[in-house]
Amino acid sequence: MGSQQMLLLIVGVLMIGLMISIGVIMFGDGAAAANRDAIANDLTAYASKAQVYQKKPRCLGGGGNSFVGFTLTSTADANQNGSFTVSGATGTQVTIEGVGIEIGYDRAHPVKVAVQVRADSILVSELN
Repeated sequence: MGSQQMLLLIVGVLMIGLMISIGVIMFGDGAAAANRDAIANDLTAYASKAQVYQKKPRCLGGGGNSFVGFTLTSTADANQNGSFTVSGATGTQVTIEGVGIEIGYDRAHPVKVAVQVRADSILVSELN
């Protein structure tokens, strides 16, 4: 086998290896993006429940114009997309965070999305 043929063989093997590694990275990024979107959808649904709680009078089991006391039910704090926690509930806002099952932007920790809920707005933020 000539040196030109060996060189072409080596370059071909390197190109195939490079294409395979790029494909694996792209697949992982797609899975993380899908998990991030699913968590954002779940958080938006929980945010709507928080707003309903805030508007409902205390005598009917609501917050009486406050988010204090809002919690997720035990069946809602985790699903196939990840786990969810409520933090920072005050009279005017509450934050709900979701941690996914796929690796996030930093390639070390899971996907993380938060939603900040107020009486008249919902703000979704990607944390990882």
